[in-house]
Amino acid sequence: MKNMLIEFVVTDVNSRAVAYKEEKETLSVVITDGKIEVSVYYDFKEVSLTLVSEVLTNDKVGIVLLPHRIELRVNNEVRDEDWPAGNRLFNFGDGIEGDIKFNISEYVEEETEQPSVIYTFKNAQGWQPSKDVNVGDCMPYVNDGRYHVLYLKDRRHHCSKWVLGAHQWEHISTSDFIEWQVHPMAVPITEWYEGSICTGSWIKHGDTQYLYYTVRMYDRSPAHICRSISKDGYHFKKDKDFCFKLSDKYLGRSVRDPKVILDDSGLYHMFLTTTLVEAGRGCLAHLVSSDLNEWTELDTPIYISDDATEPECPDYIKYGGYYYLIFSLKTKAHYMISKSAFDGFKLPENPIIPCSSVPKGAVWNGKIVFTGFIPTQGYAGVMTFKTATNDKDGILIFE
Repeated sequence: MKNMLIEFVVTDVNSRAVAYKEEKETLSVVITDGKIEVSVYYDFKEVSLTLVSEVLTNDKVGIVLLPHRIELRVNNEVRDEDWPAGNRLFNFGDGIEGDIKFNISEYVEEETEQPSVIYTFKNAQGWQPSKDVNVGDCMPYVNDGRYHVLYLKDRRHHCSKWVLGAHQWEHISTSDFIEWQVHPMAVPITEWYEGSICTGSWIKHGDTQYLYYTVRMYDRSPAHICRSISKDGYHFKKDKDFCFKLSDKYLGRSVRDPKVILDDSGLYHMFLTTTLVEAGRGCLAHLVSSDLNEWTELDTPIYISDDATEPECPDYIKYGGYYYLIFSLKTKAHYMISKSAFDGFKLPENPIIPCSSVPKGAVWNGKIVFTGFIPTQGYAGVMTFKTATNDKDGILIFE
């Protein structure tokens, strides 16, 4: 299926065009009172993917159709996008009826490397990229004194790609929590079978930066554990030679959110959200590696829930002489404390981290800074922060 660009100029704010193949609708463009709706059909679902925007007379509209992404552009600005699966039904030669005259051509996607800093803004508390793009799960990381936040880019509050989410990792950072830099997208969707790029973590080894994440598959088959690699910490590329799945001991389709850490002996550990199939209980699977490449499952998860609830978005922080194992239950983050690195974790009397939805943390300027999101109209919304220290017993004190 060839990449396609459909272009036209709006001549009437009430107009339409519909494409058919063998009497089956494959694409429609409907403009009603200045609102455009573009519906594209695929063999994956009977329901179309629909892109929307406001338009005015003489606006130039462009519809980009790629196997893994579709875009609605107005005057060369991307107004809406979605991420398909399966085969597109619309193709060159389909019959088109209506009063909108299309110019259809093959589209060549240009690959140009973006600068490390795309733009800057002030104050990320309550921030979102635009009114149509939301902040989802956040993954903070401190590197060379800068506090970085990777976050899930969300459109439609988890309803993109037929409710698979189609999340991707965006990237911002700061050195003072006043001015923030926006960096190139860290992990995009590049294949049609990627349902969503789930939450994960960042770790540095030598002169290489690694992002570990799971890919929720379009057909809900077992998730793949993947990674992207960078030398400068701003331009990441998917490592196509690295990919593995957990054993059948765990519920494959629910595996997600890898947290990777390095212990004091030089051994790497990975914690993953999933479910123990035989027990029917949520857990954090525990894997180890000496080189970040080959991973071995340990017999016992580092945490097992009392019931089927899966502990989401695991985090692990060493701070003030204590170790903290963190995870979210029904969006509320809980923390456990231990004096040992990988056992003996206990829940404090009040284990809740008061930083809205699924926060994760990183130590910056001597304190733990948690980053999460405040939801608006469903999943995802605006960014939020909470700072913490601890007392002599390891109890977190939130500022």
